[in-house]
Amino acid sequence: MPLAFVEHFLIQSADIEATKDWWVNVLGMRVGPSPDFKFPVYWLYIGDKDVLHLTQGGKNVSDNRMAYLGQTSQATEGSGVIDHIGFRATGLEATIDKLNELGIDFKERQVNDHGLYQLFLFDPNGVKVELNFSASEVTGRKAGVMASELPAGAAPN
Repeated sequence: MPLAFVEHFLIQSADIEATKDWWVNVLGMRVGPSPDFKFPVYWLYIGDKDVLHLTQGGKNVSDNRMAYLGQTSQATEGSGVIDHIGFRATGLEATIDKLNELGIDFKERQVNDHGLYQLFLFDPNGVKVELNFSASEVTGRKAGVMASELPAGAAPN
């Protein structure tokens, strides 16, 4: 059974409204149709595909949420065992301008052997987001960290 593609990620949040607004306003997703689970949920779309699901998390989730999804963690911050959610993107300069306009902190990275220029940022829940742009979009920029300039053979910490 080979896998075809990443279908979606679910983020549980103490404030799903703020989280929804961040993903819509910062990264341009849109709220789309979702099933009526009888507990708070948003499905966020890129084009016609739902890729990010949001629901209420924390200590006081509804009985319906518990019955349908369960809850293995009460965490509402950080990426937990998922380090980040990565997206392919276009429009590097416009994205950087928008992030700066919105006051969103981000880090710039570059992976030359894969032709990627990357931006890393965090959503309101501390979930790390990776935006991957073609390095061909880069003009007059140098990432804070270049993979090609890291020391060879560095041991893990």
